[in-house]
Amino acid sequence: MRTLLFFLILFTLPARAAEEVDLELFLAVDVSQSMSFEELEIQRQGYAAALLSPSVMDAIRGGMLGVVAITYVEWAGTGSHKVVVPWTRVASLKDMTEVAEAITANFENPRRRTSISSILLYGERAINSNAFTGLRRVIDVSGDGPNNMGPPVTAARDRAVGLGLTINGLPLMTRDTASDIWGIPDLDIYYAECVVGGPGAFVLPVRSWEEFAPALRRKLVQEIAGHTPPGRTRMIPAQAYDCLIGEKIWQRNMQRGFLDP
Repeated sequence: MRTLLFFLILFTLPARAAEEVDLELFLAVDVSQSMSFEELEIQRQGYAAALLSPSVMDAIRGGMLGVVAITYVEWAGTGSHKVVVPWTRVASLKDMTEVAEAITANFENPRRRTSISSILLYGERAINSNAFTGLRRVIDVSGDGPNNMGPPVTAARDRAVGLGLTINGLPLMTRDTASDIWGIPDLDIYYAECVVGGPGAFVLPVRSWEEFAPALRRKLVQEIAGHTPPGRTRMIPAQAYDCLIGEKIWQRNMQRGFLDP
């Protein structure tokens, strides 16, 4: 009888309301095998430094509510998602320091393949199931190559955008042997045409690792403050870009006997 009474009380209690925040920010960080150990460490240190920068903290404090929710997830192929920082409420430097320390304390080996579509679908579910309600909801994707696994990236993008999310892109356009084999020279255009979308969406390319930290800091400030940088998101609207280029490159390289990245 007591057990029954307990469950009756439990189910009649009002559900806990989600906390309202200025922004729900899903940071999706590429850790595929096309990136070296050194590059992965530059990424982690760069994210930690950018998040702790005074300009980012000022952007948070300048919001209507002065609080954001952030998660940091590393990704590679289909289903390869590691939550390094779970959804965390950030309203102070102390909160952000905990996020930054969790990022820099984490280190794993690179993983195979590149599925932007998979991380977009994962990010959409993560945003819609967390304990926050954001005035804006953003998936922030950084990566050094096109989608080569999983559903078409445009289908995942369109689904997320249709649910009211914004997708921004940080294409990493550094050059090395892996990018020459598996990458594309116009990754910024690929991101603009095939990956990003939603209100205020933008692409901010990084062409050298020296540019990474300042570019990331600028991108985070723009996202948190809700500013869209000047310039068009769609770079070549008059043309039809081949958004399956990554899958075609992977198939071609497999036929030529290249090792799967």
